[in-house]
Amino acid sequence: MIQKPGRQNRGGYIQIIIESDYEEPIKKEDPLNIVVCVKQTPDTAATVTVENGKISWGDAPLVLNPWDEFAVEEALLLKEAHGGQVTVLSLGPEDATEALKLALAMGADQAILLSDPGLAGADTLVVSKALSAAIVHIGDVDLVLFGRSSVDSDTGVTGPQVARRLGWPSFNLVAAIKEIDPDGKKLEVERMLDEGRQIVKGPLPSVVSVVKEINEPRYPSFMGIRKASKAEIPVWSLAEIGVTEELTSAISWPEVFASPKVETECEFVEGDSVDDIGAALVKRLMEEKVL
Repeated sequence: MIQKPGRQNRGGYIQIIIESDYEEPIKKEDPLNIVVCVKQTPDTAATVTVENGKISWGDAPLVLNPWDEFAVEEALLLKEAHGGQVTVLSLGPEDATEALKLALAMGADQAILLSDPGLAGADTLVVSKALSAAIVHIGDVDLVLFGRSSVDSDTGVTGPQVARRLGWPSFNLVAAIKEIDPDGKKLEVERMLDEGRQIVKGPLPSVVSVVKEINEPRYPSFMGIRKASKAEIPVWSLAEIGVTEELTSAISWPEVFASPKVETECEFVEGDSVDDIGAALVKRLMEEKVL
């Protein structure tokens, strides 16, 4: 604080001018509490076979669903920009931890595995019920991120179903999060459509499903991999998240069979000139009733 000498005015009073160097502190925005729902899937290079009515991926390693890597990366970028915490949540058997460990190695703060005998053979309706209950159990979540779909089932509906159960807005096919306001609880995204791009605004909390154009996932650091390998991942049951009723899938797979093999033959059409070859090709196509 600076006090300047006073001076006497016409009324006989002395004016004292005081200048202060005090500045109003900058208000920090509220940190984001982000949950990323991920899935452990077989490597995309695996060969799918059907053995005795069951799908087999052979000896292919289990990995983090490639689409979900973009969701994890976006959560980390939002955390770096606004502060907060990133929790990765997955559903599967108790040994389904590889996907969670990769997300931790990338930089996620914590991981949770949802596993219960009642989830065996679950369809997306059951999965969305369990995931939404887990998100509520985590508490005070601002944003839930999904990858576009999973490479094994490729339904792409779990994110919107979770949003519907939570009663939150659902943003799908998001190629960019243009703006997020943790204090004002506002979100603006850019969706990628076949016809072009679409800007959509909505409130937080929200559920967002992202496409690969949104970012470039980072490679885990060596220290991140070491830390993730030692991480203790809690396993939650349905009872722990407040789901006590029996969950029944609306869809079942009573029989799985391999597609019949199609035998193909390659036939070369020859001729003395282009016109002869063209005429011979048309004749063969008509014989095969293609034309």
